[in-house]
Amino acid sequence: MMFPTQEELSNKEIEISLKNITKDGYISQIMVNLTAGPILISFALRFGANFFIIGLLGAIPTLCNFFQIPTIFLIEKIRNRRKISVYFLILYRFCTLALALIPLLFSFELSLIFFVLFLTLQSIFASIGHTAWNFWMHDLIPQKILGKFYSRRILLSSITGLITSLFAGIFIDIWKVNFPHIEDLSYSILYFLGFVFGMISVYYISKIFEPTMIMLEMKPKLPQLLSEPYKDKNYRNLLIFLFLWYFTVGFTVPFFTVYMLEKLQLSLTLVIFFIAISQILNLTFLKLWGDMSDRFSNKSVLRISCPLFLCCISAWVFTSLPGPYWFTIPLLLLIHIFTGISLAGTTLSLSNISLKLAPKGKANWYLAVTTLFSSIPLGIAPILGGLCANYFELSEFYWTFGWNAPNSSGTIQILNLQGMDFFFIIAILIGILAIHRLTLVKEVGEVENKLMKDELLLVIRKSLRVLSRIRKSKEPIMAALSTYPWQSSRSFKNKKKLKPSS
Repeated sequence: MMFPTQEELSNKEIEISLKNITKDGYISQIMVNLTAGPILISFALRFGANFFIIGLLGAIPTLCNFFQIPTIFLIEKIRNRRKISVYFLILYRFCTLALALIPLLFSFELSLIFFVLFLTLQSIFASIGHTAWNFWMHDLIPQKILGKFYSRRILLSSITGLITSLFAGIFIDIWKVNFPHIEDLSYSILYFLGFVFGMISVYYISKIFEPTMIMLEMKPKLPQLLSEPYKDKNYRNLLIFLFLWYFTVGFTVPFFTVYMLEKLQLSLTLVIFFIAISQILNLTFLKLWGDMSDRFSNKSVLRISCPLFLCCISAWVFTSLPGPYWFTIPLLLLIHIFTGISLAGTTLSLSNISLKLAPKGKANWYLAVTTLFSSIPLGIAPILGGLCANYFELSEFYWTFGWNAPNSSGTIQILNLQGMDFFFIIAILIGILAIHRLTLVKEVGEVENKLMKDELLLVIRKSLRVLSRIRKSKEPIMAALSTYPWQSSRSFKNKKKLKPSS
């Protein structure tokens, strides 16, 4: 396959490329949801995987991100990111096919070994292919629509992923009932379908145009590659922020489900319901955050969404006193609502701010070092979080209010910290350090927090008015929803009234 690059792309070519990027987004998401997450873990358990193997499977993709460093030299040598992406993503898809064939080709004793082997190779190829993809997109997608475009792509992909996950779960459950003696074959079918959809996504990737890479005066050596982004003071502040923030996320998020199941003793159905609420709010607010990041800046969005996420973490401490109580379920509902809202803003803006601050011509190794600073904390934080949970398992801190009177006495427990509560507090402290480092990052277009808060309050008020109209009036629901907040926000129409601060 020949993949020529072009010095300049026409508006028509950029438009075609953006359409193909969107198509690849939701088609590749189908592949991922058919072959990763709960399906991957369940498949591994069929081969007798223990907890160590399950943990290893979760760590492999993060550890393989270190292959992005040598990928930079490959990109500089070949200077064709589309070719690298297509070839290595094809290899990634064939590893998916190999995983599908494991029950048919290997004995039970060897299946788990080859499962780990093929998954490792898949993660290596994915890391190389996605590295070339990210650098390619940095030069292709116009900066002025970056937030809006990616928010829309993520929205379509996420909706498709939720539907696909539901289909995969129903398929496996029905297969278990009707064909219990060949249960492994159900996973093979899903992985084969994932391979087919993966190859379709590669087809659309091959149709995306690529601008010619900027020629560097001299090719960087590895020490320069690792040190130059850190020598850039502004980008160094961003890297430190990313390290601390991803450590906070990795330290807490993997344990939310365990906390609800083990400490709060909630049913699995209720836990899934809360997670679904969080995902729905995440999808709902992606477009709003994307519009705001384009109008103002990614940093402006992060200054709102990051503290909101820390507030959600702190609220977990009050879900038990020391066990579930009357406000536990309402509080969990509020936590998951605002967690979905905050993660929508942080996920989108963290990706965009790295792309925006990486200088032209040097984006390749800047983004690779960024991924390195993101991958290390995501790899070690869950392990340290588990060690902290074990260490504090028998520890307890409580705060009570008591009184004594001639005819009565009593106490009221205000706060009770046990086990996992302590490492939630540790995560909050690390998150505060991350936000402090964020204040040192400079980005064009950032505005005062008050403008962002006023914008959010305007959207919330408009949402309440829409809901009130649906409840009280007799007009059709779709007519009421046509005034969806961010479609006709007053401040969005009058952009000149809100001027970014210098």
